[in-house]
Amino acid sequence: MRPAVRMVRKIDYWLRYQSIIPRLYPADTDMHLIRFGPHGDGGYLIPNDLVGISACFSPGVSIISGFEKDCADRGMRVYLADASVDAPSESHHLFEFSKTFIGGYSRENFITLDQWVAKSSEETINDFMMQMDIEGYEYEALSAVSVELMKRFRIIVIEFHGVDNLDRNKVRVFKKLLNTHTCVHIHPNNCCGFVRLFNIEIPRVMEFTFLRKDRIKNSFYRRDFPHPLDSDNTSNPSLPLPACWYHQE
Repeated sequence: MRPAVRMVRKIDYWLRYQSIIPRLYPADTDMHLIRFGPHGDGGYLIPNDLVGISACFSPGVSIISGFEKDCADRGMRVYLADASVDAPSESHHLFEFSKTFIGGYSRENFITLDQWVAKSSEETINDFMMQMDIEGYEYEALSAVSVELMKRFRIIVIEFHGVDNLDRNKVRVFKKLLNTHTCVHIHPNNCCGFVRLFNIEIPRVMEFTFLRKDRIKNSFYRRDFPHPLDSDNTSNPSLPLPACWYHQE
């Protein structure tokens, strides 16, 4: 590739980050953040706004189920899905496991998020929570999810992979989320480091927490990064959230 073409492409990517990052600046709301799951990998910060959430949907099952267990211990029914394992790493009477992947359309071993929720729960009134870690398929799955279902999720926690390669489809996914939800926390996963694009530092893998907009009455910009409850995912060197990802003024 010619140097001029490479530079145009870099500028194109830089402009995408410049357009979307300010919209992702985490908001500090009236609800403080709490941690579900263990310290280290598998734990996430969520707003303490859980009353009325009847179920948590958790696509992507790993060797750690501490987040899901904390949800179940609060009385939520927890639906888990992953075709790569036969069961969650621990059991709970409120766990319901489906051996399937969640994607953007039905195919072998895959169903959509809308199909999974419709098959799993007959609940039509109370809100849901979702915690998604599906190794890059999150963009495909979220591209296909209906707006109606998106609005059922009061709290959404997603580990986004490939944030350092923000193509147009990924930007559309973030914008879709931001139509109904506000980002309230970002935590870089220190598994994979970061890249620098001109003046922007971009962690390759990042955990985002979103809260549905109608739940927010008062908000300011959050600046407490790292949050006292944040914890490194791995034994690699710590990776603080770069300052360009939150409001500075």
